Amino acid sequence: MLVHKYQDRLFNTMTHVLGSPEDARDIVQDAFVKAFLKLETFQRASAFYTWLYRIAFNAAISRQRRRKPTVSIQQHRENWGQELASGDPPPEDRLERQELAGQVQAAIARLSEDHRTIVVLRELDGCDYETIAAMLDLPVGTVRSRLHRARLQLRAELKQVLQPGRS
Repeated sequence: MLVHKYQDRLFNTMTHVLGSPEDARDIVQDAFVKAFLKLETFQRASAFYTWLYRIAFNAAISRQRRRKPTVSIQQHRENWGQELASGDPPPEDRLERQELAGQVQAAIARLSEDHRTIVVLRELDGCDYETIAAMLDLPVGTVRSRLHRARLQLRAELKQVLQPGRS
């Protein structure tokens, strides 16, 4: 029941954090196995998803430390830029949205790991500051300041890419 409830949400979050659906799939599976084996240590001081996310995040950090990921922007676009909008907008609108989505995803991928994780949790997963702080074992003020710096960096990068008159 818990796997069905949280697997898609955790997979989506880990995919954004890791930049690779394959790596995210492995991490999510490992996190559920570890959570099952350590279920008696869950203290209910936080939400189950917060505890599960922390397990997955620690596994992701360990994996990234063992190997340096090398994802090209093209590969990242292939992973993320293929989303089609609902309805039937004209093909040129879909292409523009795909290109914009690819540019935003590439900009997020260029953030430091700390900033990327907080942006993903806040903006894509909809977590509040307190939940993010609990997941990452950080003070709320640190979460707020990292999110602010990440947003500034994203804004600057996207402003350069999206300036009128640039191709």
